[in-house]
Amino acid sequence: MADAVDTSAVRAVPAPGLPQAAAPGRARLAAGHLALSIASLFVFLAAWEALIRVGGISTYLVPAPSTVIVSFGQDLVSPNYWVAVYTTLYEILFGFVVGSVAAIGLGVVLALSPLMDRIFYPYIVGLQTVPKVAIAPLMIVWFGFGIESKVLIVALTSMFPVLVNTIAGLRATEADRLDLLRGLCASPMQTLRYVQIPNALPYIFAGLNTAIVLAVIGAIVGEFVGARKGLGVIILQANFGLDLASVFSALIMLGVIGVLLNSAMRVIERRVCFWAGKRRQ
Repeated sequence: MADAVDTSAVRAVPAPGLPQAAAPGRARLAAGHLALSIASLFVFLAAWEALIRVGGISTYLVPAPSTVIVSFGQDLVSPNYWVAVYTTLYEILFGFVVGSVAAIGLGVVLALSPLMDRIFYPYIVGLQTVPKVAIAPLMIVWFGFGIESKVLIVALTSMFPVLVNTIAGLRATEADRLDLLRGLCASPMQTLRYVQIPNALPYIFAGLNTAIVLAVIGAIVGEFVGARKGLGVIILQANFGLDLASVFSALIMLGVIGVLLNSAMRVIERRVCFWAGKRRQ
């Protein structure tokens, strides 16, 4: 009799594979969203092409999608174009790393020291308020037309969201956890390492996701002001020559770079903050 009860109890337990049954459904839903996005893109491009051809809009004002695609294909086989892409990507990544590391370090100091926060935070906000287009010429004068000035511009552009989110994440630590560590005689560094930083990681990655997109903008702003090579230089040259197809081609490449970098940052976030239990649809 006991065996029968035990057997029924075992059979009543859900199979281990049942929690994973929703995975194919999520995959189909994601595939459906992707197909819908691609379809909407094709509809938009078709409407754009028809408007140019039927509406008689001058290609000097707005190029047709077919012209942009041809120009983009020509750019992809040009070695000089890939040199420009590499230069801009290097400025983005280097400046993003410099700005993010500086922002996280400064955020820790300001979050743990109210006195430092009251002294320096207004200056940081004031620096962020100044348009980077106004600061970029000074960077060019001080650091020249090389990559150094662009890296600094990117760092200044991308550091503020990381700084704000770092401070918010460190201060959002539950008071009960801090009291527990104080009761266990933990040092401030141990509290920071084992409680506050893990608690702040989702906040920090939220700032990093924003900063990586702003880094692309900062690099182009720096190249617009003064640079020898880069996608910003290609856009300026194409504008001067009224080659709008090349301008749109460079803009497409910038969009692709931004999407790829943001996607990579989200993948890193899921690996690092796996314990946060975030779900992205």
